[in-house]
Amino acid sequence: MPGGRLTQSERQQIALGLADSLPYAEIARRLERPTSTITREVMRNGGPTAYRADLAHRATQQRTHRPRQAAPQGSQALPQPYGRDAEAVRDYQEMLTTVFMTSGLPKMMARVLGCLYTTDTGRLTAADLAQRLTVSPASISKAITFLENLDLVRRERDERRRERYVVDDDLWYQAMIRSARANDQFIEAARQGVGILGRGTPAATRLENAARFLDFVSEGLIRAAEQGREVLYARGETASDGTAKPSSDDGQTAGPTAAP
Repeated sequence: MPGGRLTQSERQQIALGLADSLPYAEIARRLERPTSTITREVMRNGGPTAYRADLAHRATQQRTHRPRQAAPQGSQALPQPYGRDAEAVRDYQEMLTTVFMTSGLPKMMARVLGCLYTTDTGRLTAADLAQRLTVSPASISKAITFLENLDLVRRERDERRRERYVVDDDLWYQAMIRSARANDQFIEAARQGVGILGRGTPAATRLENAARFLDFVSEGLIRAAEQGREVLYARGETASDGTAKPSSDDGQTAGPTAAP
């Protein structure tokens, strides 16, 4: 595979691939680059819908010629378990943060969530997060409150009564159920409107169809979440040398624990 920085020609090929709705893996294969390189390039430069080859190339040149500043204390890549490359993990965390931002999260909230998700325990204290992200505890507190309201993190206390923030297996399930139930209020209001506006009238029909559609989609989403919940509890095995390895497909999957 070619190494070094992406060229302007390669960025143009990335833009063409995105315009053709090609997946990152296919674009990477055509350019003989790692998929992670393409993903990081796109996410750092506007995401798949806003990526522009010329702007991305110009931004990279500006970053390259920018005077290098000393890294703030605590911003160095932390030592990693399982033989991971610390710099690669930090780059991936930045990319994951950008993905969360593309999905609608504000930057600080996305950084906190990305930091938690790339931690093996899935739990950190406010001090841990502040040190890893080199931000103030107040910024962490605000981000956690925001993420809690979306059911993306939860709080717990350890044996020393310290508060820790957690992303665990069940939170995605809970967030999915909450998302499905978010339509309930509109569905009920729409059905009330049918009676008021007169069943069979254009306005009532519009509301009735919307209510039926959202009800159908919500129930389907809930069923899918229930059926797929055990996927959240699949566990990889750990070899004797401490490195992770895929779990064997023996059909035994840990059952779900109680919801937070």
